[in-house]
Amino acid sequence: MSAPTQPVRPAPVAARPAEPRAAGATEATAVARWQQALAEATRAPRWVRRLPVLLVVVDLALEYALPESVAAGFLCTVLPVVVAFSLGPGLVGAATVFTIALQGVLAGRAGHLFEQHHVWVYVTTVLAGLLGAALSWQRRKQARDLVRVRTIADTLQHAVLRPVPAEPGGLRAAGLYRPAQADVAVGGDLYEVCETRYGTRVLLGDVRGKGLDAVRTVADVIGAFRIAAHETADLADLARQLDRQVLREAADCGDEELFVTAVLLQHCPRTGRVELVNRGHLEPLLLSPGSARPLDCPDQLPLGLGDLAAGGEGPTAVELPAGCTLLLYTDGVTEARDRAGAFYPLVQRLARLGTTDPRAVVAFLDQDVRSHSTGLADDLAVLALTPA
Repeated sequence: MSAPTQPVRPAPVAARPAEPRAAGATEATAVARWQQALAEATRAPRWVRRLPVLLVVVDLALEYALPESVAAGFLCTVLPVVVAFSLGPGLVGAATVFTIALQGVLAGRAGHLFEQHHVWVYVTTVLAGLLGAALSWQRRKQARDLVRVRTIADTLQHAVLRPVPAEPGGLRAAGLYRPAQADVAVGGDLYEVCETRYGTRVLLGDVRGKGLDAVRTVADVIGAFRIAAHETADLADLARQLDRQVLREAADCGDEELFVTAVLLQHCPRTGRVELVNRGHLEPLLLSPGSARPLDCPDQLPLGLGDLAAGGEGPTAVELPAGCTLLLYTDGVTEARDRAGAFYPLVQRLARLGTTDPRAVVAFLDQDVRSHSTGLADDLAVLALTPA
């Protein structure tokens, strides 16, 4: 029975500016993050920042150690270019002025202030300063472009692969996503968690193929799932809708071999009932204290190949007792190899873990898989779910 409707009271006038302030605070936070990322991208290593000082010290030491007939101050001609690798154009200009002044002092000490060779050194230093300023400007421009690309990639990842909610419905959840290519935000693995009127619905899958085509399919399947999960009552019907969506995607991109292996899960918070549909994916694991075992779930054809089957089976009911965790994962976990070529022993490692807390399980896999393998050869996605 729904609760009685409370009367709506007008908000005080003084409280109305709160929304613009929140928006302004969000914008200020975004600007601060941009500036911090830009500062990190343009910050040179410490040894590079120390090179200009080292060059001046060496030059002065040689100037006083060698006879006056040897113009050691000529070494400082490259100082503006060295400064350009760590500082901005303005400071490169200041370094140029400082270098010319230092060269003039050292030349005057030998009585050669306006001697022809020294004049040409001053001219060369000015040219080095101009080139150094251009180099510094270009370096910072490339850093800004790199930060912009990374920001767009991060935004894309959060738009396509949203963060896993900590407590969706009657569950506690944790997730892990690692693309095989470190400089690519989204790979060929996918996941989504939606709270619907039918319960909490979860999708985890793996697209055949790699590259931009796989990313396109990931975005397409997740978008279709986010819509259909709220409109389709039966989990098997939801899987069939996704199957048809992958077929349309295959026709659009001209890839007759496109398919997506996936596991769909539904959890009802009122009854605690869990249902699974496995479309050609790896069997989920049920973790209990001291053990880990694959769930017996009928394996159907992957999404995109469902038209080859005579008929689809219904969802499989699964028991998920309190204190147990259901683990969904992609083959980036199980196919991680060590130096000897051995696959990652997922079941054995989790059976000895000693905890079923989702966050602890995901954190363990994040470290343990990377420790086991010499490098990720495939994308990796993990979802751990347990009753709240």
